[in-house]
Amino acid sequence: RGYSRRVAATPRLQRGYSEGRYLGRKDTDYYRSTGLELLGGTLRQSRPEEAFPVLEASLALRQRYWSHSETGILVAQNNLAACLHNLGRFDDALVLKREVYAGFVALFGVSDERVITCGSNLATSLCKARLHAEAKQFVRDQMLPAARRTLGPNNHLTLKLQHTIVAALRDNPRCTRDDLLEAESIMEDVVQRRRRVFGSAHPSTRVDERTLSDVREDLKYA
Repeated sequence: RGYSRRVAATPRLQRGYSEGRYLGRKDTDYYRSTGLELLGGTLRQSRPEEAFPVLEASLALRQRYWSHSETGILVAQNNLAACLHNLGRFDDALVLKREVYAGFVALFGVSDERVITCGSNLATSLCKARLHAEAKQFVRDQMLPAARRTLGPNNHLTLKLQHTIVAALRDNPRCTRDDLLEAESIMEDVVQRRRRVFGSAHPSTRVDERTLSDVREDLKYA
C-alpha cells in the first residue's frame, strides 16, 4: 500500500485512467495488480523512475496473493527487469533477467518462442554488463539453434540474435581482426535475409545495413 500512496502522490499519474480505475481496489483484487502492471508498462520507456515503484508493487502483489501463477510472476519480474535496464541499472537487471529466463525454461523448455524472446533480452543485458564472451556463447550455443529450429532462419528474432552476436564481438575490448571478419560474415547473411524477406526499405534492414557498413569500417583499421 505504500507504493499506492507514492503513485497517487504523482499528479501526472492521477490524470491517467489506470489511477482511477485500478488503484482504489483492494490488494487482493487481481485487476489491481494488472492495472499497476499496465500503468508501469506505459511509463517504463518515458518515465522509468516513476514506473519502477509501480511495477515493484505489481510484482509484490502477485507474489503475495497469486504465488501459484508462476507465469504471471515471471512476466511481472521481466517487466521490472526491463525497467531496471531503462534506468541504467544493468547489473540489477541482469540478475533478475537470469532468474526470469531460468523460470521460463523450466516451465516451457528452451524452444518456446516466449523463452527465446526472454533469452534475447538476457543476451542484450549480458552485453550491457560487458560480459561479451558469455553473451556470444549463450546466443550461439543455446538461443540461435532454438530460434532457427522453432522460428526459422528468416524470422526477425532469429536475425536479431545474430545481430547480438555481432555486438558481442565488436564491443569486446579484446576484439581481434578474426572477430571482425566473423562479424562481417554474419552481417552479410543477416542483411541478405532482411532484404529478401522484409525489403530494403524496412527500418530493421537499414539498421543492419549500417551495422555491416560499420563492421567493414572497423576492418580497415584492424
